[in-house]
Amino acid sequence: MKKMLSIFFLFVLTLVSATTLFAQDDNESILGQWKTIDDETGKPKSIVNLYLEDGKLYGKIIKLFREEGEDPDPVCDKCKDEYKGKKVIGMVIVDGLTKVDGAWTNGRILDPKKGKWYKAKIWEEDGKLKVRGYLAFLFRTQEWVRPEKDEL
Repeated sequence: MKKMLSIFFLFVLTLVSATTLFAQDDNESILGQWKTIDDETGKPKSIVNLYLEDGKLYGKIIKLFREEGEDPDPVCDKCKDEYKGKKVIGMVIVDGLTKVDGAWTNGRILDPKKGKWYKAKIWEEDGKLKVRGYLAFLFRTQEWVRPEKDEL
């Protein structure tokens, strides 16, 4: 009986450990660097580093893809909050999303080009991120992909 009880507890401990490990891997699969793709032009816009802080998801711009003649280090001149006049590179644009039913939501995302914050939802699909910004019942969805090594 003791042997059966020991085997049962070992099984439960293994199951709990595996569940915790898979949950952690699920959270960590979206962390790291992502190349943002403009949903209107199809061109890459930036590299954003996604990270967790106190269980919430944040993202900071670490690189911009600029066309010839564009300012390589622009500021957010259309922002109306504490970001007004701040450099876009280094700016936190994904702010405080929490995980709900397999997606990250209940936070916001900034479009530095327009200077506007939107409600946000991010989820992983086929190894890519779907990033949706909401304004009331209207929304736009971008697809973010992992950058190539030469793009970093």
